[in-house]
Amino acid sequence: MGLVGRTRVLVDRRSVLSTLVVRDLRVRYSRSVLGYLWTVLDPLLMSLIYFVVFVGILRRGDLGHQPYFLFLVIGLLSWQWFSASTTDTSRALISEARLVRSTNLPREVWVVRVVCSKGVEYLLSLPVLLAFALFYFARGELHLNRWLILFPLGVLVQFVALVGIGLLLAPVTVLVTDMQRVVRILLRMGFYATPIIYTGHLVPAPWDRLTWLNPLTGVVEAMRAGFFEHDRYPIMWGPIGLSVVTAVILLLLGFRVFSRLERSVLKEI
Repeated sequence: MGLVGRTRVLVDRRSVLSTLVVRDLRVRYSRSVLGYLWTVLDPLLMSLIYFVVFVGILRRGDLGHQPYFLFLVIGLLSWQWFSASTTDTSRALISEARLVRSTNLPREVWVVRVVCSKGVEYLLSLPVLLAFALFYFARGELHLNRWLILFPLGVLVQFVALVGIGLLLAPVTVLVTDMQRVVRILLRMGFYATPIIYTGHLVPAPWDRLTWLNPLTGVVEAMRAGFFEHDRYPIMWGPIGLSVVTAVILLLLGFRVFSRLERSVLKEI
């Protein structure tokens, strides 16, 4: 079955997918005291730490757009979705091995449901981003502009890229158990290789072009574009355009790899 056919099957099973997403969210928060707050506490605390270190201690006011705290929050919320989805999709088939074997659902649904559930958590964190935006806007420190229309594009591109990455990692992790450790290491490295705590303008040539291959570079750039002035740091259209292309390539490659390894995975689990 080709990409179009597999996509059509997933769309036909969207009610099952939504049920699985709701189940994931309920399990995640059912025994948690703080519940939803954990979704925003981690990126907010990390934003505070980086803000204190770079602005308060190192006195660096040139790492990104101003207000720098909002700059950090936008990037770290996106990174949290990316990191959590990549980690969980890599073991999506292993963690649900019994259901993967015993149900007639398309196996891709176990990957997509992780990206969707983490995506819902990301969307639930956006009111916090909105609150900070309103705070800085009231103080005259925020400069909203027409490029806010790029924010939904960034969310969509990140979703597509995460599905593609998940479809690549999930079957490989079943067949190569060391992949989970590799993913953790790559995520640690990837955080600092992604313009989360700094703007991509600060990356010197030729390394700046290398960071463009990271789809999250363009995604974060698109999400930030509508919140800041761009006299000092203009919008980087190159990474944004390349992130769209990279996300589509990852999706196509992910479906191809997943379909080829599906039989081997079923034998293994």
